[in-house]
Amino acid sequence: MKIIKNDRLITRNSKIAQWTSLGALLVLGGGMYISISRPELFTVSLVCLLVGFIMTQVGMYMGNRWGRSPRPDEKIDAGLKGMHSEFTMYHYASPIPHLLVGPAGVWILRPYHQGGKIFYDSAKQRWKNKGGGFFAGYMRIFGQEGLGRPDLESETEVEIVQKFFKKNMGEESTIPEVKAVLVFTNDNVELEANDSPIPAMKLKQVKDFMRQNSKPRVLSNTQIAEITNLLPKE
Repeated sequence: MKIIKNDRLITRNSKIAQWTSLGALLVLGGGMYISISRPELFTVSLVCLLVGFIMTQVGMYMGNRWGRSPRPDEKIDAGLKGMHSEFTMYHYASPIPHLLVGPAGVWILRPYHQGGKIFYDSAKQRWKNKGGGFFAGYMRIFGQEGLGRPDLESETEVEIVQKFFKKNMGEESTIPEVKAVLVFTNDNVELEANDSPIPAMKLKQVKDFMRQNSKPRVLSNTQIAEITNLLPKE
């Protein structure tokens, strides 16, 4: 499998995550110092603490994606190691963050690092995350982003890639179908996704999933070449 990464973007955002976290500590520290040494400046200290808290959340959000190794792209690469050379994995080098192109078709990989019990509530048509103990619950509130709406976010990314193909492929070309798969990278996750409208699985299952979808081939060598020619080579 060939891997194409936007290393410049990864390095830049990693530095932003580090500086944001450092800035958050300084602002929080300043707010606490003011509250102790200058009680009459309560409003100023409160603003500092609020800004520092927001910066902390942003720093942790950025750090989960860009700062901490293994990053989502590194986990995906490890999980797909050994895939056929006809596959190309694009990280931050296509219209969306993680795009896989190969005999199995065009797939958007959406990684999620959350642990605990994750399941799809078909009655409410929503993904939910429960369990994992007190610390996991605390982190869901203060330390990491929630699951959000994987269904809607996947639909949006599918539309983005389809628009990219329609804009850049010739009129005589057949626009390939674009699909999405939710990839849960936490080894301790308990996943129940039988009712999900979108394929969802643990990272260790993705490689076999793609191999099965390659039989029979969804894209020919010519189609793969046409798609990859629209994207960066390195």
